[in-house]
Amino acid sequence: MPNIYLKAGEFIMSSGPARVITVLGSCVSVTMFSERLGIGAICHALLPKRAGAEDDFKFVDSSIVQMVKAFEKLEIRRHEIEVKLFGGADMFPDKTGNMLFSPVGEQNVRIALSTLQRENLRLRASDVGGRSGRKLYYYIHANRVLVRKLKK
Repeated sequence: MPNIYLKAGEFIMSSGPARVITVLGSCVSVTMFSERLGIGAICHALLPKRAGAEDDFKFVDSSIVQMVKAFEKLEIRRHEIEVKLFGGADMFPDKTGNMLFSPVGEQNVRIALSTLQRENLRLRASDVGGRSGRKLYYYIHANRVLVRKLKK
């Protein structure tokens, strides 16, 4: 089975056996899967909302919309799509535990959840938030995600 390394701002969709590996801090990954056709997809989005007309996989909201469009092109209906959400850690606390920067991870999760709701998609599983990064192993053909929390 091939290993595919998913970088920030990328998206993969496949029906064949593959293990997709990605590392998340404040970024989020959304997985979508059609059991009927055995097709899965995953994205690695960095920022909550697209700026202007940009429509790419760097942004959480446009990533979700584009993934749905890719499934619809294959005649997969929204109620058939199983969705999972991962990441969104707040990675930059100071020594007192306060956040030094705006909580991008929290914003990414919030936008993901609102976009999923707006697109009429049901979230089946999630592992989000906290202060630790995650390493994901997504077995795309089986729709199975293993999550390893990273030490600071």
